[in-house]
Parts: sequence; structure tokens; C-alpha cells
Amino acid sequence: MKTFKMLLSLALAAAMLTGMLAGCSSSAQTSAGGSETVAAAAPAGEEDKVIRVGVVCAMTGGSAIYGEGAQNAVDMAVEEINASDSEYKIEIVNGGKIADDAKDAKQAMNAYNKVMADGPEALVGSFFSSVTLPMAEQAAKDGMLLLATGATNSAVTLKGDSIFRNCFIDPYQGKMAALFVKSKGIGKVAVIYAKDDDYSNGLKDAFVENCEANGIEVAYVGECMTTDTDFSSQSAQAVASGAEFLYYPCFLDTVPLFVGAARNAGFTGIIMGGDGWDGSDTTGLEDKFDGCYFTNHYSSEDTSPAVVNFVEKFTAKYGTESLNACAALYYDAMYMLVKAAENGGGTDTASLIAGMKGMSFTGVGGDITLDANGDAIKSIVFNTYVDGQVKWSETLDANGNLVSSAE
Repeated sequence: MKTFKMLLSLALAAAMLTGMLAGCSSSAQTSAGGSETVAAAAPAGEEDKVIRVGVVCAMTGGSAIYGEGAQNAVDMAVEEINASDSEYKIEIVNGGKIADDAKDAKQAMNAYNKVMADGPEALVGSFFSSVTLPMAEQAAKDGMLLLATGATNSAVTLKGDSIFRNCFIDPYQGKMAALFVKSKGIGKVAVIYAKDDDYSNGLKDAFVENCEANGIEVAYVGECMTTDTDFSSQSAQAVASGAEFLYYPCFLDTVPLFVGAARNAGFTGIIMGGDGWDGSDTTGLEDKFDGCYFTNHYSSEDTSPAVVNFVEKFTAKYGTESLNACAALYYDAMYMLVKAAENGGGTDTASLIAGMKGMSFTGVGGDITLDANGDAIKSIVFNTYVDGQVKWSETLDANGNLVSSAE
């Protein structure tokens, strides 16, 4: 009986060995026409040259135009990269779709967890500081690379060494707005900001600080809420202060209401906002937007080769409705990840993080250098309005020097 069991065991072992050998040779199939090699997937832990990316942005709600631009830009960038001769390719997890943060912190964490479940090697997003901050904190704990695209709050990259951004920060944006005021010879300004919004507070603080440092009088500081629809009282007080310049660092949904109220109150000077103005609806208010400006990450009218190429391709594919700075930043982010892989020598998260540190990159958003915090040191664009249409005015470098202008 013992001998029978031994023989049976030997027979089973031989059968298993035969099956294993057959399996090992399955990648080479012989036919009448010759041999055909079927490529096998890279073994676990081996570099496969594919960067798996999770992307988050606002796809629904009042800021969905940003998400639309982001999705279009990501699709276009990935298509270009994967068709190029680059050794590194990109795969967007979540079925190629951007996860919706709905410009809500709780929803942002749901979106974060959704894309993380697909095992990405890097994350891109989001466009708003309020939703990016909690994601950045968790990404730092998870050791996950997060490349923020529009989150200008200075605290974002301070969450950890794996957090980066390709947009400027609020203190810089507010400082440059103050330098713009100085360059125009304006001596008295007013500010109206949304006290319930971190973005608005950050820009207001930086603007006021830099105005005062440059001898510019801040004659009036008024408050509002992000849900307000009536700005007549604050506008009247800004006019009464004698200010020649009015700073409104809030998001696009209230911008038409505010500009209309300020002009109706008799304010005839320059009104300026931050990058949150991008995409504001000027319909029916075209004349009231004359003399308005906003700072931004790029201008579609810039004549640099990177911008011209991006605008031509994007417009041909998707039109101009979602051609905004958000689209430009998400587009650049895809290429920055490829460069990170090249710099770091791989697509695993650790290599990508190493490749991002200190990166110098030229894209649609201009020349970017990432500093020790992972923040982008870059130029800033000032846009204005002509007949309700956004027009490029000028571009300043990180030191406030004029790089180029539309004049």
C-alpha cells in the first residue's frame, strides 16, 4: 500500500511538472507560417513604463466647466503622450474618467478613495484649495504623489514631501496684484472678499500686506459671503472711500453680480480678481467689464509655441467653451509626470516623487521651477476684457518684471 501511494505521488508530480513546462512555453506558439511571440505582462515589481494616474476635479455643480476642461485636456495629453516616442506612457484609472469632487471637501475624499482603490502611482488634482487640502493630507500619510493643479493655498504643499503643484500660490498672486496697482500709479484701493472662503482670505491678506508695504492706502475692506447675491452696500462703501482700484478675490459664480453692482454704484476704476475669475459669464454686462482684470496661470493668446500648440489642438477637438486655465494646468500635469518618470528612472510612486523634486519644466503655463516646498515658481498673466471677451494684457515674471504684453 505504501509503495502504491509513493508511485501515485510520483505520477502526480510528473503530471504537474509537465503542465508547468507547457505553461512556460505558451508564449511561443508555432504555426505553419512560423513562430509568433505573444508579449507577457511585466512581472510583479518590474518596471512596465506605464504611469497609472488618478485624476480628481469638479465635474458637477457650478464649477463643472473646470472639470470639463480638465477632462478634455487630460484626454488630449494622454493621447499625445501614448502616441509619441516617449518610453513612458500614461493610463488614467477609474476607466479613464476624472473622479468628481463637486468642489466639496467630503466629496473630494470620496473621489480620492475611489481612484486610490484602482492602485494609481500618482494623483493629479484638484483645482480648488478647499478640496485639495484634505486630499493632500491623506496623500502625504499614504506616501502618494499628489500634483495639485489649481490649489493656490500655501498650506497645500506643506502637508508632506509627496505633494507638489504646478500653479502659483495665493501670497504670490496677491503680491503681484499689488505690484500691478503700483505700476499703474494708483494710490488708494478697496477690497471686498468672501470671509467664508480660504482662497478669498488668502488673496486678500497678501494683497493688503503688499499694498501697505508699497505705500498704497487700503481705504476700505468689506466682507461678503460666497452665497451672497447682493453687493450694493459694499460697493457703495468702496465708492465712498475714494478708492481708484477695487480688488474682488472671489470665484467666477458671483463675479458678474459683483461687477454689475460695483458699476451700478458708480465705481469707474479698475476692478481686479484672481484666477478664480477665469470663465466668468459676461453676457449682458459686456460694457461693465471694461476696465476689469484678473490674474491667471496662462493666456490662450500667448504666442509661445507651447501655448499655440495647445490652443490649436484643444480648439479643434473641443471648441473654446472649456478652454480655460484649469485645462492648461491639467494638460501640463500629464507631461510633468512623464518628466518625473524620466528624472526618477521609473513609474513607481517613489521614483516619481524623486523625479518631481526640483523639476524645471516648460509647458502651457510657462517656465516652471519647483522649489523646496514643491511650489511652482513661475510667471503670472494679467488678463483684461474687451467687449466682454477675455484678452491678454501682460505677463510678469516671478520678480514682477514685464516679460511680454499685448501692446
